[in-house]
Amino acid sequence: MAVKSIQYKQHTFDISYEIVNPEAKVDLILLHGWGSNKNLMKQTFSPYMNTFRHIYIDLPGFGNSTCSTALTTADVARIVELFMIHINASKDIILGHSFGGKVALLLEPKVLVLVASAGIYIPKSLKVQAKIALFKTLKGLGLSKFRSLFVAEDAKQLSEYMYQTFKNVVNEDFSEEFAKFDEKTLLFWGKEDTATPLSSAKKIKALIKDARLQTYEGDHYFFMKNAQDISTKIQTAFLETLGH
Repeated sequence: MAVKSIQYKQHTFDISYEIVNPEAKVDLILLHGWGSNKNLMKQTFSPYMNTFRHIYIDLPGFGNSTCSTALTTADVARIVELFMIHINASKDIILGHSFGGKVALLLEPKVLVLVASAGIYIPKSLKVQAKIALFKTLKGLGLSKFRSLFVAEDAKQLSEYMYQTFKNVVNEDFSEEFAKFDEKTLLFWGKEDTATPLSSAKKIKALIKDARLQTYEGDHYFFMKNAQDISTKIQTAFLETLGH
């Protein structure tokens, strides 16, 4: 594990990362989802794709990376981009899971790999809307100490900066960004995913001109049991880009 200090908007972000296959010539950047870290991605994908230089990154505020201000997904993408410049990494292939998928998209790689990516807005249920309305009422009455009863599981135990970041990114609609992207894209999805449902994958596939969708049995973390097959498909897709 190593750390690079990145300056962005008058803040310093210590970005923790790990490189596997350091002598390889093609870069594969792997970005984890919300609430996760680089170790999950390394555990899953490091046994495969040994012709690529794997770069596993803890996104700001996760794992061993620091975050001292509230961010948007665009901010996170810019910090990762600055980090990549620091370590002389190329945008050959970028794989993003869930929240990491939105970051990967904004980095505009030659091959984009979206694994159960976030980015398609899903309207809140009436139950959730009611909880939000009740919390706002209590907050107006000075009772915001009850926040933990109302926030999403993904947001509990977060620092104030990361809670604000969560609020910034959770409802983003990236439909326009998906539609603008015109490089080769691989979509990998779990059929039983409830966090980013299969309907999101189908919308993304319709928005991106050069996109392929592969589904698997499993939930939001289906990729942990299917990493070998996913890796084979990524290698094949990258070889196809070399032929053009």
